[in-house]
Amino acid sequence: MKIFISSLITGMEDIREAARVAIDQLGHQPVMAEQFAPSPNSPQVACLQGLRESGLVILILGARYGAKQASGLSATHEEYRAAQGGHPVIAFVEEGVDREPDEQAFVTEVQAWEGGLFRGGFRTPEQLRGLITRAIHQWELSKAAAPLNPDDMLARALASLPSAERRSSYYQSSRKLVVAFAGGPTQAILRPSQLEDPALAENLIKRAMFGNVRIFDMGEATTKRVENGILTVTQKDGASVSLDPTGAVVVSLPFPRVDGGWPMVIEEDVSENARRALAFAGDVLDEIDPTQRLTHVVVAATLEAGENLAWRTASEHRASPGSMSLGFQSPTREPVHLTPPQKPRAALRHDAGAIVEDLVTLLRRVWKPR
Repeated sequence: MKIFISSLITGMEDIREAARVAIDQLGHQPVMAEQFAPSPNSPQVACLQGLRESGLVILILGARYGAKQASGLSATHEEYRAAQGGHPVIAFVEEGVDREPDEQAFVTEVQAWEGGLFRGGFRTPEQLRGLITRAIHQWELSKAAAPLNPDDMLARALASLPSAERRSSYYQSSRKLVVAFAGGPTQAILRPSQLEDPALAENLIKRAMFGNVRIFDMGEATTKRVENGILTVTQKDGASVSLDPTGAVVVSLPFPRVDGGWPMVIEEDVSENARRALAFAGDVLDEIDPTQRLTHVVVAATLEAGENLAWRTASEHRASPGSMSLGFQSPTREPVHLTPPQKPRAALRHDAGAIVEDLVTLLRRVWKPR
């Protein structure tokens, strides 16, 4: 396979050489501007042609932006924009450098692109070489899996959420947000023996209590069970995490109690729980699927909140804590999901803010009385 290396050339010779070696050692053909044969076309036309003939693009961003072309973009930026039309891009950013403003804006654009596979930063050519080797290997593993089926992913995510009867039950021990993450291409990530291995449950509990995103209370007892092939760890307050053989993750997070005695959730609490659920699920996926066989994910969410509910912002509640309009259960209170439902797995980290905003907006439409 041809792999195009896109970066500024001058000043990045050692970095580009490290990328070339990584690609060559994996048995692929590096495509580099400095190796092009003489051509009647301009260098940039030749580069874009080389990109179009490649199956993968390695994008490397450093300190300098490069000379601007007639388009107002640098040559590397033009290559990146051209790749967005249908080429997979794996991007790396040099760290510890004083970046030019245009280059910093370019980095921000790349990190926000949901279609790319951002792989983080590097400081030395040797480190970059290892990162590229691993990233290409992971990408090849993902391509060897079954085709992506967003409809199946969405169906699995929705099926893993609480039933309508459970969501609407008046007798709730706690009101909570439940977020389901179904990965694809659909495949077995955890074997039955792994799901029943006590070490997996223990690691899940430790991550929930002491990890980067803590969703369990260290003072609460935790139970674990495997039922119908699904591992679930739960705390008394209703916080829980579930895993199934396909790597699907379900995170349930209770809301803080709200003064006033009303069945109520505060919108800011919904946002915070959604943020924590996305971050925690991303960490779990990295642990159970470190080679990223699951390249995409569908996110679906609902509230498990009882038969009626008041949805308010914090400012609305402060303004009138003693009175409110209650929403009543209706057939429209179905779980929500994004459109299109699938996102690149990297979006759980690099586009988390937008995903949270959209989920909260969709939940508000369903649960807030009009």
